[in-house]
Amino acid sequence: MNNDKCSAAPMDDAAQEKTESTSASELETTECDAAKNEKAGKSEKAKKKKSKDDADHSSVAEAMTKEAYNLACELKDEKDKYLRLAAEYDNYRKRSQKERENIYADVRSDTVLKFLPVYDNLERALKQESVDEAYRKGVEMTMNQLKDVMAKLGVTEIEAASGAVFDPQLHDAVMHIEDSSLGEGVIVEEFQKGFKLGDKVIRFSVVKVAN
Repeated sequence: MNNDKCSAAPMDDAAQEKTESTSASELETTECDAAKNEKAGKSEKAKKKKSKDDADHSSVAEAMTKEAYNLACELKDEKDKYLRLAAEYDNYRKRSQKERENIYADVRSDTVLKFLPVYDNLERALKQESVDEAYRKGVEMTMNQLKDVMAKLGVTEIEAASGAVFDPQLHDAVMHIEDSSLGEGVIVEEFQKGFKLGDKVIRFSVVKVAN
């Protein structure tokens, strides 16, 4: 009986050692699994963080692209406004300059028109016979001075001498005659001198026209 008990004891020690070895192996395996799981968790977190960073970067890039587009649109609008304003100002400047030129031309025309009766009287005086040479010389000098002033203002006489062709843009026909020796629309006589200021007629020549 004692022998049986003694032989059973070593078997219990071996089983215990085996059990302890198995427990250590299982523990080691559990620790390895835990380390793997921890590593896998960290890797998953890193992937999620990278994905989130990529998404953030994509959002930032999209926002910057949208902002750049908005700025480009605003810049284009401002450029269009500037170009329209510049065009309007240029038109205003040209229009104002043209108006000033027209006003100046009108003022000159009105001024010359006021002097034309003096011109007409001096011309009539020169056509009259006079024995007083000093008087005639004085009238001629006055007429020449008046012509010089008118020339400086840009005034020119309209050609309407006898034999010239009638032009309705320059001449005012107040009398017509039939004369087979003259051509059609030929000026026979000028009753009153006409004048132009540049290309503008300020007074038509009053004439007699043949045929």
